[in-house]
Amino acid sequence: MQKRTLGTSNLEVSAIGLGCMGLSFGLGPAVDKQQGIALIRGAVERGVTFFDTAEAYGPFANEELVGEALAPFRDSAVIATKFGFDIDLQTGERRSGVNSRPEHIKAVAEASLKRLGTDRIDLFYQHRVDPNVPMEEVAGAVRDLIAAGKVRHFGLSGAGAGSIRR
Repeated sequence: MQKRTLGTSNLEVSAIGLGCMGLSFGLGPAVDKQQGIALIRGAVERGVTFFDTAEAYGPFANEELVGEALAPFRDSAVIATKFGFDIDLQTGERRSGVNSRPEHIKAVAEASLKRLGTDRIDLFYQHRVDPNVPMEEVAGAVRDLIAAGKVRHFGLSGAGAGSIRR
């Protein structure tokens, strides 16, 4: 499998990544848990190292699936997950709109780490831009998570990046 380096970072990923959303959200009914684990592990066996998930997929169920499937391969897998929607972290209720307040970003990161069963998120990116929170505050919250060793890299989802206004 060919590798790619994302942006100007040192984050190296397989040229082909696996977007895991459809395993538990959005594209029909969720797959059986064991089928999802087998699919993800089959991708690892074929050289895939980059796996994309999000708190919003399920919500929460996809991160749990990805975390369990990748547990035996954690040191060779790159896990990307996202924040930015207004989801109640206790109930999973998806409220309307977005939420990228710094305290919410940090709470999402903590919850995602638990669901993924890991001590670090390799790529943490904003799913949708919150027009009510300056990008500097968003970046500052993620910078704090990076400094704490909980996040390795920060990015923006393609769906959200077009929404940045200066």
